[in-house]
Amino acid sequence: MQEFLVALSDPLRLHAVHILWDGGEHCVCELMARTGASQSRMSRHMQTLKTAGIVLDRRDAQWVRYRRNPDLLPELETIVEAVLAADRSSEQEVA
Repeated sequence: MQEFLVALSDPLRLHAVHILWDGGEHCVCELMARTGASQSRMSRHMQTLKTAGIVLDRRDAQWVRYRRNPDLLPELETIVEAVLAADRSSEQEVA
C-alpha cells in the first residue's frame, strides 16, 4: 500500500495519471509533451506507476504506450479517484 501511495504523491506522476485516467492509451511522447518532462524522467516516473500497479504499458515500435490498469482493485481505484479529485480541487483554489 505504501508503494501505491508514494506513486501518487509526486506531482509529475499525478499529472500523468490525470492524463491516463481518460481511459485512453497514451504514448510516452504525448505524456512528455503534456507534462514538459524529458523522456528519461517521464519513463522513470511511468515505471514507478507501473510497479505500483496503477498503469499498464505496451511497446509499440520505439515507443511505449501507457493506459490505466483496468484490473486495479476497486478500493485502489477509489483512492486514485479521490486523489485526482483533491488535486483538481486544490488547483481550482489556487486559480
